[in-house]
Amino acid sequence: MKSLLPLLIAFIFLGCEEPAPQLHILEGEALGTSYHVKFYGEVDSATVKFDSVINTINATFSTYIPNSRISKINHGDSTIVANAMFKEVMALSKTVYQNSGGYYDPTVGKLVNAYGFGPEGKIEELDSITVDSLKQFVGLDKVGISANGLVVKDIPGVYLDFNSIAKGYCIDRIGKMLEDNGVTDYLVELGGELLARGKNLDRDQAWAVGIENIDAPVDDRSYTRVVALQDMGMAGSGNYRKYRIDPATGNKYVHTINPLTGKAEKSDILSSTVIASTCAEADAYATTFMAMGIERSKKLLQKLEGVEAYLMYAEGNETNIYMTPGFKKYLKD
Repeated sequence: MKSLLPLLIAFIFLGCEEPAPQLHILEGEALGTSYHVKFYGEVDSATVKFDSVINTINATFSTYIPNSRISKINHGDSTIVANAMFKEVMALSKTVYQNSGGYYDPTVGKLVNAYGFGPEGKIEELDSITVDSLKQFVGLDKVGISANGLVVKDIPGVYLDFNSIAKGYCIDRIGKMLEDNGVTDYLVELGGELLARGKNLDRDQAWAVGIENIDAPVDDRSYTRVVALQDMGMAGSGNYRKYRIDPATGNKYVHTINPLTGKAEKSDILSSTVIASTCAEADAYATTFMAMGIERSKKLLQKLEGVEAYLMYAEGNETNIYMTPGFKKYLKD
């Protein structure tokens, strides 16, 4: 599973070089990465609460902030009451967890830390016996929310990590804030994940974004396909740049952890790009497909409604592409 570290796949804005006066652009740093927001509307009313959305997300889900809600839960505080955001993210996570047969699982936090991708608990000599011992703490069915709103864990040591969905959820909340302030046409990007509503009024068409070419250099990124995105969220995941080499053993650990095996291992999928009605849902499934591999992902996609995917995968020495029929409808010529 991925953590709240720099993005695993990037998207490139394709917009007007000289935006009309009505188009406002905000840029900055948030959740350990950068954000870009384009919208049409009143600047003051739409930006007043922008930072507060980011701060609330951090205070709820950041495992890097010791006094955040999730950090307190992870460190044994059984008195923490789940707020509305926590309940929403938990509910969606449970749905994806069940649909994927456990390949999506935010309880991989101890493994994320052990492999050196989290804020604490890195294990220098991580062998198969240690990995097996940590698997007892994995399983979203071991966590629930009681009738009075308390987060309950069957095993105290379970460590939650919602970083595979938090950026997408944050984008959705920013979008809601914009809409609450009367904005109907906007594009929000955070760490390469996106939510589009309405359209690019300067061009009178859907917002255009690109899927990154995985072979492009980090400092000279290009895109393989252009997507026309309107009233949908889009997110991606990939292991082609984000990995860690253990200096002691030389083992290469990728960012996506398979919850069923406990291993930080590559599947045959090199990158996954997902379109869904919300960015949080797209975010969660993009991670899921990375862990499942191409054949399992195809089978799951046939069952899902409203989830479309563009998957780049390895077959021998070749890189191939699988996309759902619904995804093709979003591609521009």
